Amino acid sequence: MIRRIESFGEHDTSEAAAELARNSQKGDIYALIGDLGAGKTAFVKGFAAGLGIDEPVASPTFTILQIYESGRMPLYHFDIYRIGDPSEMDEIGYEDCFYGEGVSLVEWADRVRDIFPEDTTTVKIDKDLTKGDDYRIITIESRKDEDNSH
Repeated sequence: MIRRIESFGEHDTSEAAAELARNSQKGDIYALIGDLGAGKTAFVKGFAAGLGIDEPVASPTFTILQIYESGRMPLYHFDIYRIGDPSEMDEIGYEDCFYGEGVSLVEWADRVRDIFPEDTTTVKIDKDLTKGDDYRIITIESRKDEDNSH
């Protein structure tokens, strides 16, 4: 299933993510793809809010993984911008998160495509500067709906 959402600013992006979070389940994995400044971190903040996480959410660029546990389930937030090789994901124990008790969001997911299970949901955020500096198209492609596993 593919859904496209128009975002006219950070609030719209956050709301789309919060809705996705409210419907997410343990073990869900979201691969976030987009250029610098596309809104991936804004998406993660909205997603965290949708899970009921009340602590500040920031991009974990230097720590690679940030875990938030104050919501209805843990949120494992990866920012793998600085990962040079997919094997580095093993070192940080990504599988414990992917197959753990929470939901995983991975920024810059296109850098490690091969580690994701088949039912990973892809969230691609594209800018369209012809429609304004804040305009985005958010494309959500979920394979879960196709295989009826949930």
